[in-house]
Amino acid sequence: MIRIAAVGDIHMGPDSQGLLRPAFETLPECADLLLLAGDLTRHGTPEEARVVAREVRDLGVPVVAVLGNHDHHDDRPDEVTAILRDAGAHVLEGQGTVVTSGGARIGVAGTKGFGGGFVGRCAGEFGEPVMKEFVRYSRRCADSLRTSLEQLGEEGCDARIALTHFSPVPDTLAGEPLEIYPFLGSYLLAEAIDTAGADLAVHGHAHAGTEHGMTSGGVRVRNVAQPVIGRAFHVYHLPVRDHVTTGAAAQAAR
Repeated sequence: MIRIAAVGDIHMGPDSQGLLRPAFETLPECADLLLLAGDLTRHGTPEEARVVAREVRDLGVPVVAVLGNHDHHDDRPDEVTAILRDAGAHVLEGQGTVVTSGGARIGVAGTKGFGGGFVGRCAGEFGEPVMKEFVRYSRRCADSLRTSLEQLGEEGCDARIALTHFSPVPDTLAGEPLEIYPFLGSYLLAEAIDTAGADLAVHGHAHAGTEHGMTSGGVRVRNVAQPVIGRAFHVYHLPVRDHVTTGAAAQAAR
């Protein structure tokens, strides 16, 4: 059994140094890796990123992260990424990584993702250039997620996980105002996950949303925004993957 600890939207700043570290230090006892689903900082400043870096350095389990919209606010995502990587975290944007823990090879494909909405109520690639670029950016994020998941599948990982900040499904947004669903996620991410296959999809961003959801292809989706899970992290369990079974048909994460 593979144990996946995950949390997003921790929104750390100088006054929150050390807040999560005591809980994170228990991770080797209960998890094989830690996933961070974006919005790790409040405004995306290097100072805030250094706070996060000190929380996750030398935890004894691999740390894999994506950035969120807050981490882009100060227009220095590359600096934020570099600081987190210096602390040992794998920070992904349109890439995948394979970590080995407990004898299992765990593949994580990550992208921040973007908005656009869901089937029947989504933005289209039509009209003004800025609108077309909005949708094209969402599509590029989704395409990179699909490609990364496919590459991980070719590497024969024991489990594959899609890690995003924006949601791939509307299920995990239940509780948020319907009017803002297009700014909380995109069906394109779910299409990418179902096309490539995955054993679990993890996201954040929707603070008033719901933890449990599923893609139309049967991949379990978990909203791990800290206001939703109400703890430092939540642990999900995955069976060691049958390499001849697609991720969509794998057993459910608990």
